[in-house]
Parts: sequence; structure tokens; C-alpha cells
Amino acid sequence: MIKTIGMLTGGGDCPGLNAVIRAVVKTAINRYGLRVIGFKDGYRGLVLNDYREVDLSDVSGILDKGGTILGTSNKDNPFKYLVTSKEPNEYKDMSDVCVENLVKLGIDCLIAIGGDGTLTSARDFYRKGLNVIGVPKTIDNDLSATDTTFGFNTAVTTATDAIDKLHSTAESHHRVMILEVMGRYAGWIALEAGIAGGADVIIIPEIPYDICKISEKIIERKTDGKNFSIIVVAEGAKPLDGDLVVCKVVKDSPDPIRLGGIGNKLAEDIEKQIGIETRVTVLGHLQRGGHPTAYDRILSTRYGVKAVELAVEGKFGNMVSLQGKDIVYVSLEEAVGKVKNVKSDNDLIKAGRSVGVSFGD
Repeated sequence: MIKTIGMLTGGGDCPGLNAVIRAVVKTAINRYGLRVIGFKDGYRGLVLNDYREVDLSDVSGILDKGGTILGTSNKDNPFKYLVTSKEPNEYKDMSDVCVENLVKLGIDCLIAIGGDGTLTSARDFYRKGLNVIGVPKTIDNDLSATDTTFGFNTAVTTATDAIDKLHSTAESHHRVMILEVMGRYAGWIALEAGIAGGADVIIIPEIPYDICKISEKIIERKTDGKNFSIIVVAEGAKPLDGDLVVCKVVKDSPDPIRLGGIGNKLAEDIEKQIGIETRVTVLGHLQRGGHPTAYDRILSTRYGVKAVELAVEGKFGNMVSLQGKDIVYVSLEEAVGKVKNVKSDNDLIKAGRSVGVSFGD
């Protein structure tokens, strides 16, 4: 019988995290009379036994707030935990310490809210015998076992608003305007925001681009009397026979590669090739902050409720998932380790081509 639920938010912050926390706490307490323990700053809190009991007053008024009241970290893998940052870095498997902390607190099930890294650790804890439930979070929408992750809709809305604003300044100055968005190795944000914002060129990781094709599109528009162009590029995009543009490498992170800079490279290449002034806006962490959209608030609430239901029903080792219109669940084994990329026959790509969008190919 479940009496106490543990909960943490791991990885990058994301609109809708607080909505999930709220749904977990309210469902656990109001519907089942359970106790909820929240670990601070993701798995770091679990390693250090840094926690707080979360009650109804703690989640009052947080539905519309960005970020996470529990804090988060994208550097703390409990199975390879950094114990000293002096060179050379020393790592240690702290998973047994985490298990001990959970046992001492009387936690019957841990709900891990996060992306692929957070959920991979959740799967590994389940393999060790812990009762674990996962909730899929990432603005990148690149988890393969769910149709949509919460936070994605908000990121797309933020990027679309930026494109709308760039249109007026691009048209006024007769410039090419490039918007660089997040997404890592998947192009979902660029694709959906680009279509919604009426971009002329959309560059995504799944379709390596030819700079000549992009230039042809800009010249074609200029010939038609349109003296400006809007380009949306995903941070993980790369040219034909070229490489990703890496902003920096963070050595102590489980995923050390930080992408960024493709927008500036693209602008430089366009100006060099066709001589049209090109400006770049890097949207960056604005996509991860702010109020979640109505869609993400609803999806997050549904995920949080389902996670508690699975815990009470003893269906451990699973992740809640949106399949069509239904909230279901899939095994954590199935949920992690595979990136959901945009396929070349995606309906949005077909629609984009039909209305004249260039994908740089």
C-alpha cells in the first residue's frame, strides 16, 4: 500500500513543471490521503537527502508559473555523480545512497519528472528494485514514447511570437532575419513555429541544408518584389557535408555538448554569397521560461494525475504518455534512449512545401 510519494524535477527547466507538481500533490492528498516529499534540485537532492514535504498550501497559485518550486539540475547523474571538480574529475555511483535515503524516509514510490537523462536514471533505479513512475518533460518534444511532451507547446508559442515580431522589422529594413531556436538534435520547435509564423525558410537537423538553395529562395522572393525573408533555424541544424556548430563543452555534464551559433554561421554565409544584410536573433532560454500555455497546463495536470494513479495501482517502471487524445503509460525501458526526429514525410513538411517554404534542400 502506497503511503508516501517522492517527487523530483530533473534536467532543464520547462514551462508546466509546476503544473505537474501541483497535480501530483493535489491528487495524492485529496484523492488518496498520501504524503508527498519533494527532493530539491533533481537527483542532487536525492543524493544529498535534501528534501521538503510538499502540502496543499505549497502548490496553491503555481499552476501558471514557469520554472519549478523544487528546483532542478541537468548535471547530476546519481549513477555517475561528480564528487570533486578538481582535475581530473572524480565520479562515483551514488545510487545506493539514494536508495537508502528513500528507504529512511519511507517513500513507497518515486515520481521522476524530466527528459531522457532524468528518465534513464529512473529506469536504472527501477532495475535496482525501486518503485518508479516517469513523467515526460522537454521543450524539444524529442521523446519517442509520447506524442507530446509538456513544455513544447509553450516553446513553440514563444518562438512563433518572436517570428511575428521579426516580420515587421525585416520588412521595414529589407533584411534577411534569422531566428535560431532550441531543439537539440530534433527540429520540432523550428518546424512548428516556422509554419505557424509564416517563415520563408525552415532549417532543421533532419534535413541538412544547402546554402545555395537558401540563397536561391531569398533571391526568388526579391525578384517577386519581397525585399525581406524570414529564416528559422534549429540549433542542431548542419549544412550538407558539414558539422554541428558547438557553442561550448561543459565537462562535468552528462551531456557535455552545448549547441549554438548556427544562426550566425548561416548569416555570414548568406551575406558572403548574395550580399544581402542578414541579422540574427537567438531566442535561447526565453523558450524555457514564462507562463505555460493553456495546452501545457492541461497536459501537465493530466500527466500528474495519471502518475499518482499508476503509483497507487502499483504499475511501477512506467512513464505516463499521451497517445492520441488519451493519457496512457509505456515502460521506461521503451521510453528512453531513442530520439524522436522529424521524418521526411511529416505532414507539416509536406504542408510547408505546398505553401512555398524552403527547407534548404
